[in-house]
Amino acid sequence: MMTKKSISASRASLILFLCQMITALEVPLDPILLKELSQPPTITQQSPKDYIVDPRENIVIQCEAKGKPPPSFSWTRNGTHFDIDKDARVTVKPNSGTLVINIMNGGKTEAYEGVYQCTARNERGAAISNNIVIRPSRSPLWTKEKVEPKHVREGDPLVLHCSPPVGLPPPIIFWMDNSFQRLPQNERVSQGLNGDLYFSNVKPEDTREDYICYARFNHTQTIQQKQPISVKVFSMDSLNETISANLSDTDFYGAKPLTERRPTLLTPVGSTSNKVELRGNVLLLECIAEGLPTPVIRWIKEGGELPINRTFFENFKKTLKIIEVSEADSGKYKCVARNPLGSTHHTITVTVKAAPYWITAPRNLVLSPGEDGTLICRANGNPKPNISWLTNGVPIAIAPEDPSRKVDGDTIIFSDVQERSSAVYQCNASNEYGYLLANAFVNVLAEPPRILTPANKLYQVIANNPALLDCAFFGSPVPEIEWFKGVKGSILRGDLYVFHDNGTLEIPVAQKDSTGTYTCVARNKLGKVQNEVHLEVKDPTMIIKQPEYKIIQRGGQVSFECTIKHDPTLIPTIMWLKDNGELPDDERFIIHKDSLAIMNVTDKDDGTYTCVANTTLDSVSASAVLTVVAATPTPAIIYDRPNPPFDLELTDQLERSIQLSWIPGYDNNSPITNFVIEYEDGMHEPGVWHYQAEVRGTQTTVQLKLSPYVNYSFRVIAVNEIGRSQPSEASEQYLTKAAKPDENPSGVQGIGSEPDNLVIIWEPLKGFQSNGPGLQYKVSWRQKDVGDEWTSVIVANVSKYIVSGTPTFVPYEIKVQALNDLGYAPEPAEVIGHSGEDLPMVAPGNVQVHIVNSTLAKVHWDPVPLKTVRGHLQGYRIYYWKVQSLSKRRRRHVEKKILTFSGNKTHGMLPGLEPYSSYKLNVRVVNGKGEGPASPDKLFKTPEGVPSAPSFLKITNPTLDSLTLEWGPPTHPNGVLIAYTLKFQPINSTHELGPLVEIRIPANETSLILSNLNYSTRYKFYFYAQTSVGAGSQITEEAVTIMDEGKMAMASRQVDIATQGWFIGLMCAVALLILILLIVCFIRRNKGGKYPVKEKEDAHADPEIQPMKEDDGTFGEYSDAEDHKPLKKGSRTPSDRTVKKEDSDDSLVDYGEGVNGQFNEDGSFIGQYSGKKEKEPAEGNESSEAPSPVNAMNSFV
Repeated sequence: MMTKKSISASRASLILFLCQMITALEVPLDPILLKELSQPPTITQQSPKDYIVDPRENIVIQCEAKGKPPPSFSWTRNGTHFDIDKDARVTVKPNSGTLVINIMNGGKTEAYEGVYQCTARNERGAAISNNIVIRPSRSPLWTKEKVEPKHVREGDPLVLHCSPPVGLPPPIIFWMDNSFQRLPQNERVSQGLNGDLYFSNVKPEDTREDYICYARFNHTQTIQQKQPISVKVFSMDSLNETISANLSDTDFYGAKPLTERRPTLLTPVGSTSNKVELRGNVLLLECIAEGLPTPVIRWIKEGGELPINRTFFENFKKTLKIIEVSEADSGKYKCVARNPLGSTHHTITVTVKAAPYWITAPRNLVLSPGEDGTLICRANGNPKPNISWLTNGVPIAIAPEDPSRKVDGDTIIFSDVQERSSAVYQCNASNEYGYLLANAFVNVLAEPPRILTPANKLYQVIANNPALLDCAFFGSPVPEIEWFKGVKGSILRGDLYVFHDNGTLEIPVAQKDSTGTYTCVARNKLGKVQNEVHLEVKDPTMIIKQPEYKIIQRGGQVSFECTIKHDPTLIPTIMWLKDNGELPDDERFIIHKDSLAIMNVTDKDDGTYTCVANTTLDSVSASAVLTVVAATPTPAIIYDRPNPPFDLELTDQLERSIQLSWIPGYDNNSPITNFVIEYEDGMHEPGVWHYQAEVRGTQTTVQLKLSPYVNYSFRVIAVNEIGRSQPSEASEQYLTKAAKPDENPSGVQGIGSEPDNLVIIWEPLKGFQSNGPGLQYKVSWRQKDVGDEWTSVIVANVSKYIVSGTPTFVPYEIKVQALNDLGYAPEPAEVIGHSGEDLPMVAPGNVQVHIVNSTLAKVHWDPVPLKTVRGHLQGYRIYYWKVQSLSKRRRRHVEKKILTFSGNKTHGMLPGLEPYSSYKLNVRVVNGKGEGPASPDKLFKTPEGVPSAPSFLKITNPTLDSLTLEWGPPTHPNGVLIAYTLKFQPINSTHELGPLVEIRIPANETSLILSNLNYSTRYKFYFYAQTSVGAGSQITEEAVTIMDEGKMAMASRQVDIATQGWFIGLMCAVALLILILLIVCFIRRNKGGKYPVKEKEDAHADPEIQPMKEDDGTFGEYSDAEDHKPLKKGSRTPSDRTVKKEDSDDSLVDYGEGVNGQFNEDGSFIGQYSGKKEKEPAEGNESSEAPSPVNAMNSFV
């Protein structure tokens, strides 16, 4: 095993060496070294690729480079040599390649537009800059235009176009008024990305004459202004007043009131659009909508979520902003504009392309003669970039040949390089969106090792802290570094040290015995060099007597102690702070060597006082609070947590135990009940404290059990009834000796990830469980029950081992044993595992289906032999699918369903089947690897069931006594329909149901006309379909027959006639006539006195007179339908021919013209004048009696 370990170590060194070689050795910036070493040029500074310059200033095109010897510079312009000496305005900075083009004295920037490239060259090669495109900034004026005033109706949308001039770079747009105040923007009014100002709906307060669009050109620091735009908003009230003032009273025109409307998009237009953005840029998507009320905008990404931490909403959520976009941000983004009346949306398809970006940029190579190396240039982009190579600025295809060089796509392979192989190589990765150019030199040097760290450098650290010893080196080939301690010490190895690639030696936990001289040795095939440095480990500074919490009365004095312990070679300084600031400049504060005294205490002295002890290597501090109180006759007793223990000491140091003692701190008037001891493992878990033990409060010494190979520190915490103290200062460290492991790893398992392997895994031991350096694991396995010998392997720093070439799914005995440099742990327990599973080989046989009912079936199958499972049997899986419905006779999309039955079951139930359908199924066995082959498909059919409800029921064409019913067949007939059943019953005004009528309808009908129904009656209908199994779910509807048209017309006439103008005028004339007649009667009565009624009757005798009706007291009517004789009236008299007192002599009937009408209770006249009146029933009148004209008049007025 030691031989194998040695081989692994040498391979690791070789790999490390190759990695150092391939990733390039940077030449350290040591002044002396730089003077001696040749180095090809390297571009260190250059102007940006797209360089926009201010036309008012000189043009400065940067090109700086380093190299040995110092490089010379040349330039090309637009692909040809740029002869600087021939242009008096162009100069080059001394010791630089930077061009300065003088424009200030009459030059024109436009004359120097173009593409520039710098070349830095020395005897070792040539480096080139990017193509630098020089363009002058432009800030053109706005074109002259006539801006028409905008007249808008309140509530309408409005867009004010900015249309700024095209500048370089594009200007920043903003809207202001004449006072240079920014116009307020909100959800209703906002500026779009194109600079236009959008109003979702305008309000009267939007009226103003100074909407001004400004364009700011940052490069030239100029601002251009568009002509002001005037907006006049007409409110509905003012618009109606204007219209009414210009129209006559007979006109009925007016502005419509504000009408709310659903949103529509102002930008972008249409329902979809596309957007292309480059990787790494900012993606801006915009949606601005109009509507009333003002719509709100919401953004979603179809099929995904908006990226967290990179998504921002701007412009009142009208703009979606995603920073640092990548290809994953491609997709469809939908903006939804919504208000209470509805919504609209727009989908933007975003495609993220990518200019080339580095995956692996080529890096400088420093090689020695005869060595091999590679330059790798890998870039990505969308579309994929094209990679091309140049050497010293010339395409490699036409460059001088180099036998040590071979180009393989994005890689150049160097083998057996010589000094003439030194050159600068350029990698160009380009696509339609941009390019990348990188210089990387190959510098072939033969240099013996050099150590750049000064000799005999002294390092000082505090114990238990890391120590870093430098050994900066250079050489070609890259030297190997080794460290030794002492003059004749052995090479340093093991877990106590960390060796960094730059040569630095790290001691993670420096102890007092780490003090000494360390030697760094650097060697390569050209030589060896060494350097000595010195390490001193100092004792830490500790505060052994800390300041304590004080309560003092005003006018008293107080003292805080601060006693420190420190390394005798270090000079400490003690400083006091108050509330983390300097002490007040007051003679009452007196600082002694180990204390701070405050005389004549005042309220201002209240606060936190901190003692800070500093040395050149460390600093410690401790604080205490001073509380100033008023003078009291008897001071109150203060109870608090105890002060921390101090002066921890370790004695009786043995391999597995040690004695710890301490001095308790002040108990603050509450006795200490117990002490808690904690430990820190500075080697494996520095900074983490663990519980170790707990003792009574009267005990100040404890014997502690220890584990091997642990760098222990201890601290003690005191506990009383108030709480726990602060931890004590840590004790000195104690490193126990290493020992064999006491325990083996837990959680050992054996499982297979492939059919031909066994993966052994375990929980590795923690650091302190290793008991010593060189923790490893002995992994052993053998096939169970075949008598094989154990096979073992020793591994380190892993928790898994894979055994290949095993039979499929066979049991193995497994054990994992821990070991370290001192030996093995006790013999471990054996566990049983299995090699990897493979898919089952055999399908279940004899599959049978038993139909339970129309929606449930039971499936039986024979189990497969366990040997054919080839894994852990997890169960059986049934795949089943509907082939077709037997009632619809048409196939549909096959949707397979899956049911899994765990364990070694041989049957299962299939629920949720559709009645009267054809199904297929197959059965498969399942193990941990997956499914086996399927059994042959088994066809079965489900019996009929009851149908679902008819798909719809509509009732149309209502008449006085009939309704038409239309329906659709059930969506799921679940069998053969044999009939439909219709039930219906009337519903009266109190929602009571009448008798139920049932009608059976053939299955092929889809409509029915119901006749002989009652008019103006509501009916409730119940409708369902039937199969041979029974009736299905029913659907219900209600409908009403229409009213009698005659009654409706009569009611209409009665209501409408009283509101007609001619009728009102006629009634007024009748009333006036009755009033005149009353006046005439009154005058005649006063003149003529009484007269016998008998004579009057005789004078008006008429053989056709009709007496008054006996039943209702109304006057009779006389008419001749053929001769149109005038109507005659009679009066009712008693049999003795005398007039009763209650009968009026002056009945107004004698003066009428056959008025046959009556008044409603509200005084409206509902009769009519006619020669003949047919008797008709009047709705709403309980009696047909006609009142007298006098009563009628009284009722009218």
